[in-house]
Amino acid sequence: VQLQASGGGLVQAGGSLRLSCAASGRTFSSDAMGWFRQAPGMEREFVAVIVPSTDSTYYADSVKGRFTISRDNTKNTVYLQMNSLKPEDTAVYYCAVNDYGAGYMSNLMYDYWGQGTQVTVSS
Repeated sequence: VQLQASGGGLVQAGGSLRLSCAASGRTFSSDAMGWFRQAPGMEREFVAVIVPSTDSTYYADSVKGRFTISRDNTKNTVYLQMNSLKPEDTAVYYCAVNDYGAGYMSNLMYDYWGQGTQVTVSS
């Protein structure tokens, strides 16, 4: 099982980026897929998750209204559209799969992780 994250880069404050995470090795249409991020010297923190069946989404308060998570099950891919980016959004962003069906905001409940993609927002 592999998760390949891409789409990171350098952007000015107020700009946008779209991250992609392509999964291979199995299908994840019945699993929750999430995004986490980790800034230097900080713990990995929850950003967003999309759950199966209903495609309900949940967000960290810090990104609510600016970020949108979505998935394309035909491509086994999850996306994170990030708008109105701020310097404090600078971090390595990781996609992950939760097949427990619970604990969506805890990184301990995710079994599979991508390699991370760097997002840097300049002021």
